[in-house]
Order: sequence, then structure tokens, then C-alpha cells
Amino acid sequence: MMNNQLLQRVYINWDKIDKYSYLREIEALKGLEYLEFQKPVTFFVGENGSGKSTMLEAIAVAAGFNPEGGTKNYSFSTYDSHSELCEAIKLVKGIRQAGWGYFLRAESFYNVATQEEEYTRYAPVPSEELHKKSHGESFLAIAQKHFKSNGLYFLDEPEAALSPQRQLTLLMEIDRCVKEESQFIIVTHSPILLGMPDAEIVTFDHGTIHHCEYEDTDSYQVMEMFINNREQILRRLLQ
Repeated sequence: MMNNQLLQRVYINWDKIDKYSYLREIEALKGLEYLEFQKPVTFFVGENGSGKSTMLEAIAVAAGFNPEGGTKNYSFSTYDSHSELCEAIKLVKGIRQAGWGYFLRAESFYNVATQEEEYTRYAPVPSEELHKKSHGESFLAIAQKHFKSNGLYFLDEPEAALSPQRQLTLLMEIDRCVKEESQFIIVTHSPILLGMPDAEIVTFDHGTIHHCEYEDTDSYQVMEMFINNREQILRRLLQ
């Protein structure tokens, strides 16, 4: 069913993936035929190694973004680590075309910041000088500059560099863009970001990709349990 999202569906053609590929060993991914996006914000959640960042990266690359991040204008490679999944993905887009976009990933942000300085060295626009800012300040500078209306954005663990207060600021930036018809697909462990109203949460845990409620995410449950039973939990863990 068509909706108003910029990215409607993602199909996977497993015939294009090598029969010995490690992708076929990821429980949540193997056999997956498609994913559908019905909300302007979709969160991918799950334990480390569950395949959520692999899926996000593949969709972003299939959408035309550099595997290490940046806008579609970024074309560089410091380390070729992305999977072949992007070659097997077909995107189904909506009737609207994205006017802008950005792929923000925590693990390669240093490389993107370095490349940004290189790109602006001979350009009429000044550099953001991201290396002169703290990691968290750089992340928010990117959000405030590149998050625009009618944009398609992929964020991989954006909370990695952000304090709880700055995570709230990022949530506000996302909400601002959503109200201006942008779409976000986000991998996160943050119970703060996951609390965004009317977002779709997709978990990669328990062997299959499926939807879940905010209160059912591990991020929420573990944080709630720790806050409410901190002394007992620490005593049990550290004895």
C-alpha cells in the first residue's frame, strides 16, 4: 500500500548474494524478502551483531550515499568494509522525490569530517571545521546544517557522541524535519530517541525482523530495570 513516505519499501534479491556470504548467517536477515516503511521515522533496534547496521548501510548505499557517510556528493573511501547486501537491494520510492539527504554514522564520522575539510578547501563555502569541535558538537552541527525539509536521512547510532541533553536536542531536530515532510531511518540503542512519538520501531532480535512497542525494547527495559533497582543489580553483578 502506498503512503506518503519518500522511501516506501526495500526488496532483497538473495540470488545476488553469494551462497557462502556471512549475510546468510545473520538470523534476522536470512530469508527476508522486504521491509516496508509507513512512518516518517523508523528505528532499527536489536542486540549487537543482529544485522541492523548492516541493513541500514545497505539501504543508504543503494539510495546513493557513500558507505562511510555524508551527503550524496561525498565520494571517497578510506576502508572498503560495506557488505554486498546493497547490490541485492531494490528501493521502492514514493511519488515525492527527496530534495536532500545525509548518511550519519558514528564509526566513520572522523573520516567524513576530514573529507568535509578537503572538499571545502577550494570551495566558496567555509568549512564546518568539525575536528575543532567535540564529537557531540560535531554531530549536532551536522544535524543543524544538513537536516532539511523533504529530506531522506539515515542515522547509525547517532547517540554515540551525545549526552542525554544533546540527544533531546537531536530528537527536536528530527521532529522539526519530520514536520517538514522528511523521513528518517535510524539505528539506535537510545531509550531517549526511541521515545519519539508515532515512530515505528523494528527489532532485529529473536531471529526475525518484526515491529515492537517502545516499552518492549531492550533499551527501555534494561534502563528502567537499572534505574529502579540500581543497588541490587550492581551488588549482584559485581560480587
